[in-house]
Amino acid sequence: MRIAGMLVALALAAPLAVPFTAMASEEHVKLDRMPADVSPNDPVSLQRGAQVYVNYCLGCHSTGYMRYNRLTDLGLTEQQIRDNLIFTGAKIGELMAIGMTPKDAKEWFGAPPPDLSVIARSRSSSVGSGADWLYTYLRSFYRDPSRPTGWNNTVFPNVGMPHMLYQLQGEQALKTETLLQPRGGGKKEDALKIEVQKLVLEKPGTMTPAEYDRLVADLVNYLAYVAEPVKHYRQQLGFYVLMFLGVLFVFAYALKKEFWKDVH
Repeated sequence: MRIAGMLVALALAAPLAVPFTAMASEEHVKLDRMPADVSPNDPVSLQRGAQVYVNYCLGCHSTGYMRYNRLTDLGLTEQQIRDNLIFTGAKIGELMAIGMTPKDAKEWFGAPPPDLSVIARSRSSSVGSGADWLYTYLRSFYRDPSRPTGWNNTVFPNVGMPHMLYQLQGEQALKTETLLQPRGGGKKEDALKIEVQKLVLEKPGTMTPAEYDRLVADLVNYLAYVAEPVKHYRQQLGFYVLMFLGVLFVFAYALKKEFWKDVH
């Protein structure tokens, strides 16, 4: 009975271990850092990121916790949002949803494309921030004829998503190089052979690599903003609260000294 109980417990725990296994595999991925000059307080970067998201991502990926009119926080007017960022009959106060139903998405793609509202926060790990993960992921697609979509990704192996930005970036290929690491007496024949995989741009896109990296950085900057639109305000408010508490502490300590000065 005791063994049977242990087997049942293991069977119930196995599905819970899958996400941790996937997370552990991502721990070995080397992430590129977001460019230091891309700031979450830069409205131009955020506006460009919103434009890229609407044109290339919103067809499949919704941001179901974000409303169009919230983009006014980025310095846009409601009329600019209607003219440049709404291509459907959606109203300015509606959520940024997609027209594809979950049933159709499962039939076409095998699974509904994930909502991107908090993707930048959910991908955070000990390896790097969620923004770093997205920045590396969107630059790591390569051609793979064995995949149904013809694309694969070094950060997310066997991903079901095709490379929607390939016309801008171009087509990359995954190449294997053999490097020689000297050891022992330093002789070439004694060197240790190490195989390293790297992405090589075989067919350039309409953008240079630097231009494409900047576009991806702006898109990721916008997705990080969507994950927590009030982050900047929250941090400012926290700073003022700490200042207030610091001043209050001085007065509270002075009051305490006054009350207890005659107590021996």
